Amino acid sequence: MTWSFPLGRLLGSEIRVHATFFLLIAWIGSAAWMAGGPAAAAVNVAFVLALFACVLAHEYGHALMARRYGIRTPDITLLPIGGLARLERLPEEPAREIAVALAGPAVNVVIAAVLMVLGADPRAGATTIDIGGNAFLDRLAAVNLFLVGFNMIPAFPMDGGRVLRAVLAAGMGRRRATRLAALAGQVVAFGFAIAGLLAGNLLLVVIAVFVWFAAQSENADTALREAARGLMARDAMITAFEALSPADTLDAAAAALIRTTQHEFPVIGPDGRLAGFLTRNALLRALAEGRRMAPVAEAMTAPVPVVALNARLDTAMDAMATAQAPAVAVTDPAGRLLGYVTAENLGELMLIRRSA
Repeated sequence: MTWSFPLGRLLGSEIRVHATFFLLIAWIGSAAWMAGGPAAAAVNVAFVLALFACVLAHEYGHALMARRYGIRTPDITLLPIGGLARLERLPEEPAREIAVALAGPAVNVVIAAVLMVLGADPRAGATTIDIGGNAFLDRLAAVNLFLVGFNMIPAFPMDGGRVLRAVLAAGMGRRRATRLAALAGQVVAFGFAIAGLLAGNLLLVVIAVFVWFAAQSENADTALREAARGLMARDAMITAFEALSPADTLDAAAAALIRTTQHEFPVIGPDGRLAGFLTRNALLRALAEGRRMAPVAEAMTAPVPVVALNARLDTAMDAMATAQAPAVAVTDPAGRLLGYVTAENLGELMLIRRSA
């Protein structure tokens, strides 16, 4: 994810923190300092860190349950509005999707239960503003229970929306079930936005925007996968393209950008094998930095995922998403590039199949 920074790896997943998370910490710390001095600032920052540790544990609940079904989680990103576990794919079997969705809230239930055993009272935590002394644990228990309730709202992209989709899919198919769960998510987002505007709560408005677009994205991704069902990589790959060499200058790549309609260029090494891809954005960024005579190899994306000609198209999509690559290359058994698949031409394929 753009503007996120790695903290390290744990249980097979990279932990990342979005830059805006640090802004949240700074804002909370400074506000508490002005209101109650350095001690209050330290306690409030500690509470936010403890809260996000619980959010991270929630995301690992999803990740570890998904691992049981052979699904990896390349990374988990902490955002000011929560966490995001990026699974390489979602289980399509309803029972498995429900299990993965419920694993996150289940972790928060366990955390709240442990805190209550230690003496925390979530009812007191829900009504107090102070977080000093035992109120720290009270509020932490209350927030964990709140996370359970919020995440179980039956609408995308919340966990409850995934449960709803899995239940509906058993009777009406995954595509229609996704459309209904996404619609529910956008209705909830609209409600959040109205409530946030009326209460003057900017954070609620931000959450509403996130929920709206996340629901829309989930619906589009499922539609794309339905369109790709039964197809192979060869059915969607681009075969007419201009390639570059790692030693070509970025100035030469700019000339190629002008004379073609490509947004990405395969970079072929001296051995005839794919070395990487140079994207339009990477090229323009390098040119803006004054690196016109630098070699293409310095700006290309590498490595790039590779699939065989007869690989399933959804496998190619998963490979591209997991690697967060601009394209997935299609090669022959000798490793020579036959074509490549991008998100853009996948979208075009979906439009064609819809209108067919």
